[in-house]
Amino acid sequence: MQGKKDYQEKLYISFQLSDRIPTDNFYRRLKEALDLNFLYKLTKDYYGEEGQKSLDPVVFFKLCLVGYLENIISDRSLMNHCSMRMDILYFLNYDVDEPLPWYSTLSRTRNLFPRALFEQVFDRVLSMCVDEGMVSGHTQAVDSAPVKANASMDGLELKVPASELQSHLEKVRQMSRIDRPIRKAKENKAPEEQRKITATDRELKEIKSRNGL
Repeated sequence: MQGKKDYQEKLYISFQLSDRIPTDNFYRRLKEALDLNFLYKLTKDYYGEEGQKSLDPVVFFKLCLVGYLENIISDRSLMNHCSMRMDILYFLNYDVDEPLPWYSTLSRTRNLFPRALFEQVFDRVLSMCVDEGMVSGHTQAVDSAPVKANASMDGLELKVPASELQSHLEKVRQMSRIDRPIRKAKENKAPEEQRKITATDRELKEIKSRNGL
């Protein structure tokens, strides 16, 4: 008998993201290998003491790392890509029903740090990935898909970035300027009669005279 799969979305569901990510998944292994808590102390001086909480610096640099490993230079495309990948959400410590940061938040956070500091920290994070045997220490002219490692890696996969780090970061900066959201002018909701100047020429001259204009 021919089967037909009917889909009816459930209102409530029992789901645990960690149960759906294989133990040999690249981003699961990367999450277990990286300890980025040093970033809180390193970037603390660039945040204020009051106001709304900003994007977690660990999440920010993880997102930057994902962009590099997946060869994505657009912040908008990066957030769309991450939202569709359960393994990356798990790597970022986000649940499937938890909204990711707005893409423009990445650009603002990137501009928060001095360029030299950002590149130094990013290079340190990437070096940790190389030291853990998760990322190739050199780049090749290939796409960002995982490639097989040698026997010393016990048959696990590692990432081979598609471009040099400096080249990637420069492309990200250029795309960030292009990708910047356009702010629309606020609509003037005042009544039509309030938008017009109703004072006479004489009254306007008196006002200028009082203000020393």
